Amino acid sequence: MPRLNPESPLRTLMETFPRAGKLEWIGLRPARRAPLQSFNHVEVVADHGLAGDHKAARSGGKRQVTLIQREHLDVVAKLLGRDAVDPALLRRNLVVSGINLLALRDERFRIGDVLFEGTGLCEPCSRMEEVLGVGGYNAMRGHGGIIARVLEGGVIVLGDAVGYEKNPA
Repeated sequence: MPRLNPESPLRTLMETFPRAGKLEWIGLRPARRAPLQSFNHVEVVADHGLAGDHKAARSGGKRQVTLIQREHLDVVAKLLGRDAVDPALLRRNLVVSGINLLALRDERFRIGDVLFEGTGLCEPCSRMEEVLGVGGYNAMRGHGGIIARVLEGGVIVLGDAVGYEKNPA
């Protein structure tokens, strides 16, 4: 998406959030197709991803970290006729709440002191049928979250604030 003029009224609206969000859950997969393991904190490595996650072994790329919005887990659960959906089933690394994650898709944002850049949508895959049951793929469509790369590393901890970071001019 091309950057809007920084003086544009639409750009100003896109940079204005009602409040910061919150990091609710952290999950890592030590190997491909391995179940996600939940953690209270994790080291985030610039240009790699989350230390201990199998995807962090490679540098570069747009899909270093996957994020999903907590509020969307409730929607997916309702669409499936369930009371709740365990975030570990969805193969996303981070669950955040209180901020519109889609609005951060092509933007820079911070979780705690770590700087990320949203690089695209995290579309559901056919594994959603396996882990969620019949219709799991369609229940996740439009609710899959975003992918991001890590610009500045550090440690993130459950409860850290999630917020928009203005791009340098």
